[in-house]
Amino acid sequence: MALPLALDALGGDHSPHEIVAGARRAVDELGLDVILVGPPELIGDPMGLEVYPCTEVIGMDEDPANGVRKKKDSSLVRAAELVRDGKASAMVSAGNTGATMAAALLRMGRLPGVVRPCIATPLPNPGRAPTVMVDAGANAECTPEMLVQFAQMASAFSRTRFGIAEPKVALLSIGEESTKGTPLVKETHQLLAALAELNFVGNVEGRDLIPSPVDVIVTDGFTGNVALKTLEGSLKFILGKLLEVIGTDEITKEAGNALFPYLLPLVGDLSPETQGGAMLLGLDGICIISHGSSNATAIMNALRVGAEMADAGIVETLRTTIRPIS
Repeated sequence: MALPLALDALGGDHSPHEIVAGARRAVDELGLDVILVGPPELIGDPMGLEVYPCTEVIGMDEDPANGVRKKKDSSLVRAAELVRDGKASAMVSAGNTGATMAAALLRMGRLPGVVRPCIATPLPNPGRAPTVMVDAGANAECTPEMLVQFAQMASAFSRTRFGIAEPKVALLSIGEESTKGTPLVKETHQLLAALAELNFVGNVEGRDLIPSPVDVIVTDGFTGNVALKTLEGSLKFILGKLLEVIGTDEITKEAGNALFPYLLPLVGDLSPETQGGAMLLGLDGICIISHGSSNATAIMNALRVGAEMADAGIVETLRTTIRPIS
């Protein structure tokens, strides 16, 4: 990878320290080249990394469209411009998700034929490759044609990122039968079933998210984001309660000592930090969106994903495989 990665140094709940620390680890442990983007006086100690200076920051609570339109010298906008201008291979941010999408879309533009970009989020599948869920929040309202295009892009993404030759694609619904679901789901089901180039296997339900029998799950951004946040909250609660119980007395301490070697790998598989971030598919460039609460490990892994996707040529893959919607 010849070009560096542009990292929004002021994005996220734990910026700039955790963001900069994650970048430093990406350089030291993964051998990546990272540029920090942000006002130098707010970044503070860059830990020896290059800083691309700007004067503004779009806050986590700011209106995305207004922030991008008014703050043209913000870290998000400048990071997107570095990718657009061929000075960076990808941009990464744990900041305002809406503003990240807006900056990337307005500065990089869409690939030919793409109606709307979508967020592709890997869902952990202990023991096998993650399942890609689209859309995880970019588009609250969708048409059947948009969902079909999300499926096409996510299938190509699954092949490129996880090496799955023929990803199994499914539609999220309230039942496995093709007659179940909203009008949007039922019409999308018919369109997906008619596409020979997709390995469409039908509907899956909410219980099939983790673990999942398929490689790609397609839904609208509203449903996808609710499902994703529900999963995050449930996993956090279960793991927290488990750790709370273990060690309360001698019996649970002994049980914990016996179980921890088996539980720790599972905790690692289920942790959002391991996946690093989600990719915004459909852009003429690479944008990785990290969770707002990302720590240094999550940022390092998000940078890794950006580098891997740049090296794999994901944008060109999408450019040549996505069929325009008529």
